[in-house]
Amino acid sequence: MVRVTTPGVRLLPNAITVLALCAGLSSVQFALIGNYPMAIASIGIAAVLDSLDGRIARLLDATSKMGQELDSLSDGISFGVAPALVLYVWHAEGERIGWVASLIFAVCMILRLARFNTLIEDTEQPPYAGEFFVGVPAPAGGLLAMLPLILELQFGQGWWSHQYVVWVWTIAVAALLISRIPTLSLKTVKAPPKAIAPLLVGVGLLAAAIIQFPLVALAIALILYLAHIPYSVYRHRWLANHPEAWMAPPRERRAIRRSSSRRRLGLRPPLRRVVAGAAQRVRLQRGEQHVARAPRTISTDKDRGARRRSWRRIGLRKR
Repeated sequence: MVRVTTPGVRLLPNAITVLALCAGLSSVQFALIGNYPMAIASIGIAAVLDSLDGRIARLLDATSKMGQELDSLSDGISFGVAPALVLYVWHAEGERIGWVASLIFAVCMILRLARFNTLIEDTEQPPYAGEFFVGVPAPAGGLLAMLPLILELQFGQGWWSHQYVVWVWTIAVAALLISRIPTLSLKTVKAPPKAIAPLLVGVGLLAAAIIQFPLVALAIALILYLAHIPYSVYRHRWLANHPEAWMAPPRERRAIRRSSSRRRLGLRPPLRRVVAGAAQRVRLQRGEQHVARAPRTISTDKDRGARRRSWRRIGLRKR
């Protein structure tokens, strides 16, 4: 059966992308009038809309080349240009180093998106590469750059709001954008049926935390995202060494992980013994061999003499 897509349905994902672009640009306008909480909220709204447009396009079978290019341009402005200008307006005070750091961040964001577009058309990647991003994705990078501003709005001025700390942090996030560090992609996360109810409860608690404590919840989410990077690197290396485990069910994948950890530590699997009756007979697994004990030999005077001579040969005294 051929699915027919109407022009209006095909327009919907592109309209969401344009809304994300408008939200990102609005953050600059809010920063110019000094409304920094709304500037952060605008970038957060742009991140949410950016995560929806691609999924809606795939669900409606409305993907197109124009939509991909529009999405990249929108991400470059919403998460590259807009955060750089917000940080410059907030903390630059006309200094040149602030403008240089803002330029570095915007350029690295554009380079990250250009590399992402080239990797989409790369067909030689391993199958497990779909679980990871190469470097920090654009929405996460745009929000990570705003972390010092979030901390100052919530906790006041501190070392995190010092001018040079802010610009060093901006350049560090820019380096994460263009790095080759693998980060987990939420697009491929699959939840088992038993975990659906707890996850829905967690989503409700997260929504309540965002409504009541928006800045604190956003700061904690960004810190947790940074903390997951070492696990993502470990997972990527493990899948590279065990590519057969990518398509395996979770139970089989855990068994492969346990067996590989035993081999790395040099441990042997435990023996399975069956003990029954008063005689306590032991049945060993198939394939195990009984090791016969070496017969004890009776030492003679000739052997004792050779043993004594060996002490003199190596220059030691027998005590």
